[in-house]
Amino acid sequence: MPIDDLDGRVIELFTAEPRIGVLEASRRLGVARGTVQARLDRLVRDGVIAGFGPEIDAAALGYGVTAFVTLQLRQGGGHDPVAARLAQVPEVIEAHTITGPGDMLCRVVARSNTDLQRVIDAIVEVAGVERASSVISLVTQVPYRTLPLVRAASGRPGGGGDGGRPRHRPPR
Repeated sequence: MPIDDLDGRVIELFTAEPRIGVLEASRRLGVARGTVQARLDRLVRDGVIAGFGPEIDAAALGYGVTAFVTLQLRQGGGHDPVAARLAQVPEVIEAHTITGPGDMLCRVVARSNTDLQRVIDAIVEVAGVERASSVISLVTQVPYRTLPLVRAASGRPGGGGDGGRPRHRPPR
């Protein structure tokens, strides 16, 4: 879905300050309250804005180890049943069907390297998983971000100098 400059500014403002009210957003953006509300409603309806929930830092919860686990699945079993079972492992925070040498890629978190072994063991016990290969993330160089995409899609400059991170959070 194409977005324009105002859509981009609305998204950027609510990303930087998710608790801002529509009235304050309209004041800062210099447009009517109804315009901001209509833009938000449309962006949510069209799936551009997927939610307004808090962004959780797993490390702050005590899960300081992040790893990427590539899974090879038993042929014929399908990806969906495996994904449904992986969703039952709390430390699996993402799972993607992939191309290449593996069948599925998971981002997992753990409290320590020893705890990571427990998480990987739980993943390998999932019916349909034949083998797992993992790599541990040492440092997040570019955190998950979408604001550079929003800026590019709306034709706004500044596609990535600040990393797309909200300005109200200190760097990790």
